[in-house]
Amino acid sequence: MEQFLIFGNPVSHSKSPIMHNSAFKALGYKGCYGRYKLEDAQELRDKVFELGIKGANITVPHKEYAFKACDELDEFAKKVKSVNTIVRRDNKLYGYNTDAPGFLKALESFGVDGKRVLFLGAGGTAQSTAVILLESGYDVTVSNRSIARLEYFKERGFDTFTYDEFDNSKHFDIVVNMTSAGLKDDSLPAPKSMIDIVISDAKACIDVIYGKETPFLKLSKELGKATKDGSDMLLYQGVLAFEHFTDYKYEYDEILEAMKRGLELSSS
Repeated sequence: MEQFLIFGNPVSHSKSPIMHNSAFKALGYKGCYGRYKLEDAQELRDKVFELGIKGANITVPHKEYAFKACDELDEFAKKVKSVNTIVRRDNKLYGYNTDAPGFLKALESFGVDGKRVLFLGAGGTAQSTAVILLESGYDVTVSNRSIARLEYFKERGFDTFTYDEFDNSKHFDIVVNMTSAGLKDDSLPAPKSMIDIVISDAKACIDVIYGKETPFLKLSKELGKATKDGSDMLLYQGVLAFEHFTDYKYEYDEILEAMKRGLELSSS
């Protein structure tokens, strides 16, 4: 039985074990997937070998460190410097990013008419998704509380601003919470005065957090906007990670259906 984990802090809320274990069972793969709360990101590499797992997903706040922990990286992970999927082969760790293509597919399935996107937050998930959206024809602006995290985006030609520098003449079609604000508390990802303005002008709002109505999504609904949480992103990135875990043994659609069924049963 091959072992897989999701590393993060917090991690108890993660539905990744439900998705992957459902797919393992449905497809007859001898695998088991669990959770591991990792407080110190620098222990990630050693933990993979110590626990003897074949692969892992990485969630907040460890994705940027996961990039550094790998021996080999696919081209996209190299470009975005963020890893959320690791596979151990012999004595090497291979890193991939399935977050970004998962987010892109979720965004496209949302069907919003508009290409101007504002990210609130500049962490690992924002780094990878900003790049793939830009490559797919979206106009992405990134805002963050501190200026230091914006350097990555400035170097790649994205428009950026700190919350203190917000210019209310800017207009966006889609506003995305890329932070963990609202996951464990009732906080918003940016000052409410700023969020009120950008949401009012937007057509839709997305939160990468899934499984709960965050204050950001609640406010968006109150302002009459179309909303989406991170459930579709979770599902689509999970299918891509499963392909890496099982060395592309199964078809994309059969993995997708197995994971969907698992999530539906867990919610019923």
